[in-house]
Amino acid sequence: MTQKTLPTEVPVDEFLSTLDPRRAAEGAELVEIYRRATGAEPVMWGPSIVGFGTYRYQYASGTEGIWPRTGFSPRKAKLTLYGLTEHPDAPALLARLGPHSASVACVYVNRLEQLDLEVLDELIALGWTVTADSAV
Repeated sequence: MTQKTLPTEVPVDEFLSTLDPRRAAEGAELVEIYRRATGAEPVMWGPSIVGFGTYRYQYASGTEGIWPRTGFSPRKAKLTLYGLTEHPDAPALLARLGPHSASVACVYVNRLEQLDLEVLDELIALGWTVTADSAV
């Protein structure tokens, strides 16, 4: 099976400029937050994911690929934040983040302004460490 979502050459600013004004502004703010927390530059993955860093994964099934170490997607309905849930300290921080829902690998928020951005910064930094051994 060929991995569908891969890094692209599309500039992140170009992607953000295609969004509605609120999501574009939130996206620009998230770029700065993630850049500060990771020290990495943003790269577009597929048409809508802004990723920071890259790591290699392999499932028990043998399927393997690469994925952003952390990142986000400013989707129309919700902001999707990736790579924030795996660290052992994440549950306590998520409890302080602000209104959100979560799945195994994603955190979903309606508005960035509703979040505690210091907690978000800490979640990003901790999530970044989880994939350090697999970083490429």
